[in-house]
Formats: sequence, C-alpha cells, structure tokens
Amino acid sequence: MTTENELRDDQFELYDLTIVVESIGGNCTCSMKVGDKFHLKGGKLSMPDKSDFCLYALQSTLPLLPTKQRKNHPADWMETDARVVCPDPECKLIMRIDRNNLRILNHDDVSPIKWKK
Repeated sequence: MTTENELRDDQFELYDLTIVVESIGGNCTCSMKVGDKFHLKGGKLSMPDKSDFCLYALQSTLPLLPTKQRKNHPADWMETDARVVCPDPECKLIMRIDRNNLRILNHDDVSPIKWKK
C-alpha cells in the first residue's frame, strides 16, 4: 500500500472490490446463491469462470461502487456501510461490498484528456 505522498501528480488510488451475496432470505428467481460474487478492478467488472450474476442485484450496487473504491473521510457512511439489497422485495438478497487491495492508476491510462500539471 502506498500513501498519497508517494504518488505522482498524475496518479491516484482505487480499491479493488468484491461484491458477494451474503444472504438470501426469500425466493430468488435468478438462481443466485450465497457466495456468488463479482469483482471490480479499476473500471472493469469481472466474474469467476462459468458464473453469472443477476442484473437486478447488480444494478442496485452500481451507484455505490465508484465511491466505495475511494478513500473517504472516516465518518462518511460509505466507510462504515457495506451492504446492498436486491430491489426485488420477495428475494431478500443481501450483498456485501468488500474492499481488497489498493490499485494505483495513471490519469492518462483512464482518460482521453491528457493530464496537465
């Protein structure tokens, strides 16, 4: 892990995330199981081989992921809250967003607009 003092002006850090199904308290019609997961590394989603993930459960996590990738103020709720619910009220599926290692990204690798000091 690095500190901000060690980063160049054109670099920043993002956490890699794993979003995992923690519990299912109802009837999931998308055949999700506890332990199903997907990963977010930088701006790319991936899933373990030969797995899938419910689109509706996925869409409920998407608005939160860019903020969960970043270091926030310790009192910010995004630092303490990590659970997301599937929007199907009968499914009662709960997912947990886990932070993994920090990844260093270079501005020019992720933006078509060149970095200017």
